[in-house]
Amino acid sequence: MDKAKLGKRFEGKVAIVTASTQGIGFSIAERLGLEGASVVISSRKQQNVDEAAEKLRAKGIEVLAVVCHVSNAQQRKNLIGKTIQKYGKIDVVVSNAAVNPSLDPILKIQNSILDKLWEINVKSTILLLKDVAPYLQKGSSVVLISSLVGYNPPPTMAMYGVTKTAVLGLTKALASEMAPNTRVNCVVPGLVPTHFTAFLTNNDAAREKVEGNKLIRRCGTTEDMAAAAAFLASDEASYITGENLVLAGGVSSRL
Repeated sequence: MDKAKLGKRFEGKVAIVTASTQGIGFSIAERLGLEGASVVISSRKQQNVDEAAEKLRAKGIEVLAVVCHVSNAQQRKNLIGKTIQKYGKIDVVVSNAAVNPSLDPILKIQNSILDKLWEINVKSTILLLKDVAPYLQKGSSVVLISSLVGYNPPPTMAMYGVTKTAVLGLTKALASEMAPNTRVNCVVPGLVPTHFTAFLTNNDAAREKVEGNKLIRRCGTTEDMAAAAAFLASDEASYITGENLVLAGGVSSRL
């Protein structure tokens, strides 16, 4: 990514990005930082946040790195507390954390896995925003991350897909509730090769089949997702809220 070609849409702004030490989350943090934001990154492991912060700082990005498991109430509060202590405000929140610990059909998933899926993929976003809301500035922006499978959950990712369907609805509900001072939108990625999707993208036949179904004959990149998230979070999208923006290379999800 060429820093010289990017604008400074986030100069003077503070952005929290959860699950941001690799994959889509890292690319979003990088994009916001390159455009001038002070970026607060988080992950479950100290080593991961330290390594990610080092990479971002090497690009001239102002970074605060905090260990945070989004389902841990104290760690969520610590993430917000350290952000306010250092920067005094919050302008952008990107809720990216998600898990998919099971490929089982919905009716065969263990109760503990069901709880984990809802806890991290849906509930943690609500609880994080409850804690963040008092510190959000007028004109602030929230970006949620869903998935194309939220529109039509496939058998091998059925319950994960259902939780991502919930995120689509959550975007609509929160946009109404947090208006007019805070906008809420959602990025809906199709298949993006990351560690999270390695079970699909590392299989050449499966990947070729997916790419063949796209009008743009390739999978998305983390940078594609970051560009969309940055647009929705920026003042350029100041008249957009409650929208679920699909980035899937032309794979149909809805009319």
